Amino acid sequence: MSYSVMIASTTTSDAKSIQQQVLRIISKRKAIKARRLRISSSLSRELGFDTVDVVDIILELERNFHITIPDEVPLATVGDFVSYVASHTKAA
Repeated sequence: MSYSVMIASTTTSDAKSIQQQVLRIISKRKAIKARRLRISSSLSRELGFDTVDVVDIILELERNFHITIPDEVPLATVGDFVSYVASHTKAA
């Protein structure tokens, strides 16, 4: 699912808030400033995240957003995480 599709399914402010929360969770894992993360950033290639880091991020996102992220969901970039969470989180 593309980021633009995700925005269409939620309000812009909801999407922005979800994006900020996801960026905060990802950035905390490696002590990277959230503003340094780009939607297109590859977690493994550009940011140096390993499988354990990604699993920890997934667990944190599942707890924070009350969603389930199946193992088969391809999550390689920051944008993949943002899109998945936004499309599976119910608007408040």
